[in-house]
Parts: sequence; C-alpha cells; structure tokens
Amino acid sequence: MAAVTFPFSTDTYIERRNALMKNVGSGKILLLGNQDASINFRDNVYHFRQDSTFLYYIGINLMDLNAILDCDTGEVSLFGDDASIDLIVWMGNQPQLRDLGAKVGITNVYESKELKNHLTGDIKYLPAYRDKHELNLKAWLDIQELKPDMELIHSIISQRNIKTSDEIAQLDIACTLSAQMHEFVLRNAKPYMMEYQLVGLASAFAWNHNAQWSFPPILTKNGQTLHNHYHGHQINEGDLVLYDGGIEIESGYCGDMTRSFPAGKKFSTMQASVYQIVHDSYQTALSMSKPGVYYKDVHLAVAKTMVEGLKALGVMKGDSDEAVASGAHSLFFPHGLGHMLGLDVHDMENLGEIHVGYDSSIEKSTQFGLRSLRLGRQLKQGYVITIEPGIYMIPELIDKFKSEGLHTDFVDYQELEKYRNMGGIRIEDDYVITENGNRRLGESLANDLASIEEMRAVALS
Repeated sequence: MAAVTFPFSTDTYIERRNALMKNVGSGKILLLGNQDASINFRDNVYHFRQDSTFLYYIGINLMDLNAILDCDTGEVSLFGDDASIDLIVWMGNQPQLRDLGAKVGITNVYESKELKNHLTGDIKYLPAYRDKHELNLKAWLDIQELKPDMELIHSIISQRNIKTSDEIAQLDIACTLSAQMHEFVLRNAKPYMMEYQLVGLASAFAWNHNAQWSFPPILTKNGQTLHNHYHGHQINEGDLVLYDGGIEIESGYCGDMTRSFPAGKKFSTMQASVYQIVHDSYQTALSMSKPGVYYKDVHLAVAKTMVEGLKALGVMKGDSDEAVASGAHSLFFPHGLGHMLGLDVHDMENLGEIHVGYDSSIEKSTQFGLRSLRLGRQLKQGYVITIEPGIYMIPELIDKFKSEGLHTDFVDYQELEKYRNMGGIRIEDDYVITENGNRRLGESLANDLASIEEMRAVALS
C-alpha cells in the first residue's frame, strides 16, 4: 500500500484553510494538485512532486487531486478518484480518499468528474506553472486567457512567508541533512575524482536518508558559472570546487547550502584571499539580518564589504559607496544575496518572485546584478531566508565590461587579469529570522577558511 504521511495535525490544516478563506473573504478558491509528468514516454515518469500550496493547505501527497475552498460557506471539498483494480495491479493498493480527507479535516470528498459542477460563481485560482494546469483551467472555466487572482496570491504569500514553529522543526531536519550531505562530500572528495563521482556521493547520502534533492545539484570546478549542472570534469590538485545543494525531506521542506573548497588540502594564496572576502561578506549579512531591516539594504552592505576587500587586493579602486551605487561590484557578484526558503527551495516563486520578495514599500531594481535579488522586502520574524554571498571571475563578463569601458573608475582591469581563471566562491546557509536577530537552521557546518582546510586535510591524510 502506498504510504501517505502527514507532518502536521488535522487542526493545523483546518486552521490554515480557515485563515486563508477569512483573508480572501468571498468566492471559491480552486487549488490544483499535481499530476505525474512523463520523461520520454507516457509510463516512464519523473519522481512525483505535489504542488507546494496544495501540500500546505490540503496536505495529501498524492497525484490527480484538486480542492475547492468556499469562502462564503467555509466548506472545503476534495476531488479525486480511488484506485481502480488496474492501478492496484501495477501500483499496489492505495488509501481511500475519504480516509485521507479525514486526516486533514475534509469530509466532502467527490470523484474527479464532479469538479466542474462545483466551479460556479466567483472562482479564484493561482498562476499555472505547468502546461496541464493551464489547459485544465481553461477547459474547466471555459476561458481563453488565465487571470490569476492577485488577492489570493498575496494572501497565500503573507500566510506562508511566516513559518510556524512546526514548520521550523521540519526545516531544521532538512537543513541538518543538507549540512551532513555537504560534509560527506567535503570529507570524501579527492583529487582526480570526476565531478559526477562527487554528485554520486551526494546522491547516495540523500537516498540513504529517504530524501530527495531540493533542486538539481551545482557541483563543479567551474563555479564561475552560477548554475553549472555539467559534471563531466576531472577535479585536479589546485582546483576549487563549488557545491550548491540541498535536501528535501518527505514533508516537502527544503534545505539549500553552498560550500566552496580546494580539491587538495589547502586553498591557493589567491583562492584564500578571495574566500576570506566572501566570508567577511557573509558575516556582514549575518550581523544585519533581523526584523525591520530591508534585505535589499543587507545585499548592498554585503556588496560594499566585497568592494572593500577587492580594493585591498588591487582589483577594485575608488569610492566604495559610489562603486556599489554604480553597480561595479556586479562584475564579481552578479546575483542576489538570498531568497525565501520553505516548501520550495525558492519559496512560492511559482506565485511570482516579485510578489514573494517585494511589496508596495520597495521596488525591484533593473540594474544588472541587483535585478537578480529575489528578496528585497523588510524582514519579519518567522521569515526563512538564505544568505549566500559569492565572488566569481567570469571571463566572458570581464571581457564584456572591459570592451564596453564599463566601471573603469572602480575596476583595475589590468590587475584583474591575475584572477581571471580563479573560478567562483560562494558560501550559503539557511536562517530563520527571530525576534531580535536570526538563527541558523539545522546542524551547523563550519564555513570559515581554517575549518574548511582542516576538513580537507583530514580527508586527504
């Protein structure tokens, strides 16, 4: 029999739905669950992942389910089909939907074919991130163009952005496993291994803990490529390895961490000098991240720390504040400092990144680099965020900036040539914003230079 587990109490799911219906006020909320998705033919499918909003409010991790929340009556209805004998032959016996509904406080359970009959009146729905969602919505509602309900979107984001103590407990588990996975790779990587062998170590760790990756891993000696999913290189002495990966546990909650480490026992002098700047930047972010602070301001303070450090190396020059204002630092730090984390590794971004990370009090920048900051809004207690500063030497970007004469008042392109082939360094951990500051989620894994070198020395002894 397929096992369906529930990480939270029946009352939790009821309270979540009631709060959403109260905030929205009127009409019917249609929540779509996910279906399976084929890899290369119909019956060969990807690992099933339930829609995170459906998980949050309905809690049932099975495919082909949908739900309606009626804000006017307070009734909640679940739509799906119990397993046929044909499905049972191939997949084993399945739980009865009425029994599952009872686990999450839903007594109105209907067959899937009944759904369209209930789609009357004011129907509110979320953006479709899968083609099948879009096709179903258009067919069921008899519309040509989707118009997701903004009030519903903002209500869900407002609710899910604040993590409860029960959610924090789940995130602590996911982040602990993520830290242990990173340490497992750090302590077992050796020169002349292939990148894919390190991915294999990470994969084995995940499977051995009944877990999945929260996203495809970035594990590469070419860390200057921000989302490098190619794993075909040999790692040689002197190379710098960047591993960005996270664990998703059975409840769907995610971790997201990055460590950068030498293939050998020690960083080179150049690698160490840049690593220290990244670590100083991380500490800047850590000291500032607390309720009431705009994360955009944290990002800009981190950028200034980077500029100061790169000036000490002779790579940058001029006034640090002016350099940051001009965006000169984006040559080395072209992404944002962090993002929300929860049931999604980029939490709720299917509802619109701009709505999750920003609000009416702050606009998203259009400046290169800063426009990639996913989270700019004022931090609140209960937010769960990533802190992930990085410095990257991207030859193609260096050539572009130099050829266009960009930021010559702040970048010493001649001195920069010495660092051209250094690669990329990023440090990333996950934090919950507390009443007066922040707390790292999960089991701690050291990220300072000395500790990384100590782990590598032990690994290679």
